[in-house]
Amino acid sequence: MLPAAYRPIPRVESRQAPFVVLEGVSGIGKSTLTALLARRMNATSLHTLADPHTGWSLEANEQLRSLPQFAFYLSGLLHASDRVRQAATLGPVVADRYASSVTACHAAVHGLDPAEVAVLIDPFRPYLIVPDATFYLTCSEATLRSRMAGKLDIKQDDTDLFDVAGRYKQLLENFEQVAASDSTAVVLPTDDQSPDQLADRIAAHLEEARA
Repeated sequence: MLPAAYRPIPRVESRQAPFVVLEGVSGIGKSTLTALLARRMNATSLHTLADPHTGWSLEANEQLRSLPQFAFYLSGLLHASDRVRQAATLGPVVADRYASSVTACHAAVHGLDPAEVAVLIDPFRPYLIVPDATFYLTCSEATLRSRMAGKLDIKQDDTDLFDVAGRYKQLLENFEQVAASDSTAVVLPTDDQSPDQLADRIAAHLEEARA
């Protein structure tokens, strides 16, 4: 058990509102769907990394070696969990990325097996609030490239996806591997689906889970 000073506060033992996570490669539509779900569910939305980590990520990626860089993203994940715990006392929470992205993306960048990254996270899992459902968004490469072409807020992760040799393929494999070991995983194909249609499917899944 973690020492008292390291235990998460506030503790959410039996929340009534769901905590939902959206996962998948950059540009697949997580941010758009997160915002839509937050409006529909009257939920708090957040991104992992949340502030203040967001403002430090570029320097962390450029200046830190692989293990310190992992520690930075782990810190962001633990902080995001704190943010979720606080928000979950008020109502639903929707997160754009969570633990699965830390595992899949760090492994892809540094040529690691996702299982090796998961082992580093394991000692801290008691601190992490567990999602009610983690939706792994998938689509064809053609669809992804089309969505990426229309994206306005292009970041380094977006450009690296196709500019770095093998990155796209490796990320797909990593997310597939992570989802296979995730008890909260729901794989959600998004080809030919509008954000509203995807939100309907997520809402239906959550309703069935509560029934």
